[in-house]
Amino acid sequence: MAYDVIVLGSGPGGYPAAIRASQLGKMVAIIEKESLGGVCLNWGCIPTKALLKSAQVYEYLKHAQSYGINATGDKDFDAVIKRSRGVADKMSKGVTFLMKKNKIDVVMGYGKLVSPTKIEVTASDGTKQMVEGKSIVIATGGRARALPSLPIDGKKIIGYREAMVLAQQPKSMIVVGSGAIGVEFAYFYNSMGTKVTIVEFLPRIVPVEDEDISKELEKQYKKQGITIFTSSEVTAADAIGEGVKCTVKTPTGEISLEADIVLSAVGVVANIENIGLETIGVKTDRGKIVVDQYQQTSVPGVYAIGDCTPGQALAHVASKEGINAAEHIAGHKPEPLDYNNIPGCTYCSPEIASVGYTEAKAKEAGYDIKVGKFPFMASGKASAAGSMEGFVKVIYDAKYGEFLGCHMIGANVTEMVAEAVTARKLETTAHEILNAVHPHPTMSEAMKEATAAAYGEAIDI
Repeated sequence: MAYDVIVLGSGPGGYPAAIRASQLGKMVAIIEKESLGGVCLNWGCIPTKALLKSAQVYEYLKHAQSYGINATGDKDFDAVIKRSRGVADKMSKGVTFLMKKNKIDVVMGYGKLVSPTKIEVTASDGTKQMVEGKSIVIATGGRARALPSLPIDGKKIIGYREAMVLAQQPKSMIVVGSGAIGVEFAYFYNSMGTKVTIVEFLPRIVPVEDEDISKELEKQYKKQGITIFTSSEVTAADAIGEGVKCTVKTPTGEISLEADIVLSAVGVVANIENIGLETIGVKTDRGKIVVDQYQQTSVPGVYAIGDCTPGQALAHVASKEGINAAEHIAGHKPEPLDYNNIPGCTYCSPEIASVGYTEAKAKEAGYDIKVGKFPFMASGKASAAGSMEGFVKVIYDAKYGEFLGCHMIGANVTEMVAEAVTARKLETTAHEILNAVHPHPTMSEAMKEATAAAYGEAIDI
C-alpha cells in the first residue's frame, strides 16, 4: 500500500506532522525506532520537568518554616526517578492514542530511505519491510553531543538520558556545559543534595541568553551552593577508580576536579547518519539537512523538520515546522516561521524565558534602543510567594517603539513569555503594552512595569 505521507520519527515534530497531514485528508504512516513521542516525551522535555518539580517540592519543604508551616520532608531519590518515568510513559501512551484517533499507521523499526518515495524499515527482530509514500517528512531529531576529551561511557561519564535514571544519587557531580540541559540538571541534583560543579567553555553560563540573565543566574546558583567555572575546558577525564578525575583548563591555570559522576551537556547533534540521505541525494550542510521556508529538502517530495534541520533545537519549533510541512504537502501555503520570534525556556530555578533580540544583538543590528527592567523584588505577588529572585527586561526601538526583545528570569516566567511572543507577532509597540491594563497582583504585570521603566514612567521602582 502506498501512503500519501510517511513521517520518519515520532517526536514533537514528527507526530504533529502526521496528525496535521491526516486532518488534511492524507493517508499517513509514521515510523519510530524506539518509543512514540521521541526524545522529548520519553527522555527530554517532559520527564525532566517532572524531576524539576520534585526538586522544587523538596525545596519548598526545606524552607516551609519561612511560610509559617512546620514540615519535614525526607526525599526518596528512587521514587523521584520512578515518578518521572511514569509521567513520560503516560505521555507516550497519549501519543499512541492520538495515532489511533487520527487513523495513522505506526510502523516500529529503524527507517532508511532507499528512494524519494520508499523507506526500508528494520524491526528489532531484524525483519525488514518497505513502506512507500508520495511524500516523506524526515523528523529524526538529535542526540547528545560527545566531546573527544569526555567520552560518554554511560556509567560515570554520562549524557542526559543516563542522568534521568541513575540508580543512586551521586554525592558529587561535574556538569560540563551550561545550556538548558546543563543548568536544569545542575539545579535538580544540587537541590537533591549532590555537590554540583559547572564547567562552561564560554565566558558566561547560559551563553545564548542576554548577558544580564547570565549574571543573575550565576549569582543565584552560587547562592544555592553550585560552583561555577566559566571560560574553562575539560581537557581530560580519568574514569578509572572510584569516581572521575577531570583536568580543567581555567583562565588562571590548570586544575583537577573529582566527582562521582560527570554529566556531558554540551549540546545536541543531528541524527542524519545512516538514514539514506546520500542514497537519494538530500543536501546537508554542517551536519544539518538543508531546507527551504516550507521545510522542503533538495529532493522534491522529501521534507525535513526539527533538530535535524538548521532552526533552533526546540520542541515547539519542530512542532510548527511539522505542521507547516504537512500543510505544504497538502497544497497550502503556510506562513513560514519567524525564527527571531521563537521563545526559549529553561526550567531551572529561577526559570529563564526569552524571545527576540538580546541587548547586545539589538545594538549590533543598528537599533537605537530603550531598555527597561523590573525586579521581582518590587513585585507584591513575588513577595507574597516568597520568590523575589530575578527580573523582567524589555528592549524597544527608541524611534518607533518596536518590541525588539524580552528577557525574564524568575519564578514561572516560562508561563509569562507568550505575552511577549504574541505582542511581537502582532507588531505591538511599547505604547500599547503600557496601555494594556495588567492584573494586580501578578508576576505578569512586570511586563508593563519594565516597559514603563524603559520610558521613565515606572511607578513601583
